[in-house]
Amino acid sequence: MKVKAHIPNMFTYFNLTLGILAIISILGEAYAVSALLILLAAFMDRFDGKLARKFDVESDFGKELDSLCDLISFGVAPAILIWSYQLAHFGIFGTGIIIIFALCGAYRLAKFNIVEFDGFYMGVPITMCGGIVALMTLYSINYPTNIYFIGMMMIFLSYSMISKKIKLKKR
Repeated sequence: MKVKAHIPNMFTYFNLTLGILAIISILGEAYAVSALLILLAAFMDRFDGKLARKFDVESDFGKELDSLCDLISFGVAPAILIWSYQLAHFGIFGTGIIIIFALCGAYRLAKFNIVEFDGFYMGVPITMCGGIVALMTLYSINYPTNIYFIGMMMIFLSYSMISKKIKLKKR
């Protein structure tokens, strides 16, 4: 197999690496670093599919790998980030909110992998929702934000990932 066939997957693996580093940063309470790593992972995720199409090396393996990595970088890492930084103070409700976020992200990714793509996303992509959570955290670090607002935003983002009423055109 040619080298160019592996380049898109290398971007996907880098996305996963950044997601893992984001989780490790949370353990060290480096919340801003974690948020920035999630945003950088989103930037990497933007290129893997484009490169696969450009090099004409799209594959089922690459599609599945991308979804698994996206779940970590944009589902699990942002959920743990916002829980650790703010929602842990919300007790069992905070825990429930982040579990719902990760479950909705997993559902959305699995569903996206089995439906025919027609140029429109059904629901908001997990990459976008994870990026919004990272941005909310960066904002909250500089400007204290109401925990109830954060909780409601997380519920809204969870719903937006699985909503059949939201359609976004792929750019």
